[in-house]
Amino acid sequence: MNIKIAPSMLSADFANLERDLKEVEKSGADYLHVDIMDGHFVPNITIGPDQVAQLRKTVDIPFDVHLMISEPLKYIDRFADAGADIITVHVESDGEIQACIDAIVNKGIKPGLVVSPDTPLEVIEPYLDQVRMILIMCVYPGFGGQRYLPASTEKIRACRKMIGERDIELQVDGGINFDTLKEVVTAGADVIVSGSCLFKGDMKENMGQFRKIIQG
Repeated sequence: MNIKIAPSMLSADFANLERDLKEVEKSGADYLHVDIMDGHFVPNITIGPDQVAQLRKTVDIPFDVHLMISEPLKYIDRFADAGADIITVHVESDGEIQACIDAIVNKGIKPGLVVSPDTPLEVIEPYLDQVRMILIMCVYPGFGGQRYLPASTEKIRACRKMIGERDIELQVDGGINFDTLKEVVTAGADVIVSGSCLFKGDMKENMGQFRKIIQG
């Protein structure tokens, strides 16, 4: 079972970001999950493409950039040029989804779509043959440290079935910790985003514990 782990930068110590990201890299993480928030689509603000470009110089780990912004199409080229390896866009955003996918593909990186808790999976079905990642939000987007929404488990299971044999990674984000990890993996998730759980304490130890739970 090839389960990937993507620590969420949202829970890092922003006063010591380079240090924390190097710890993520040393811990053997598969991706760095980079949350981009604009204060409009979600009620929080994080960083922009210029900061992502600076961070790109510090670590070699693939950047999984999650755009929680109202008009993603305007910024896709800039985040791609800043060093994103994957860009995921919310289906609930104001962006024209097909145009966003095309723009990401044109930059030579992996396109993905994000589904918030209240959004039915049917909206992503027309795009499944074009994307490489689906991200199921297990909390309402905008803030770290929230509790896992139990209804997410069935949604993950249904999305795995919908994906079928396609080469699409099924990512989950929100409330994933030592207690909820096994549940989402069993339901079919194969990329795990976790923030506060992994960044609290020793990153390498926490990653090791995640791997044990996944393998167990």
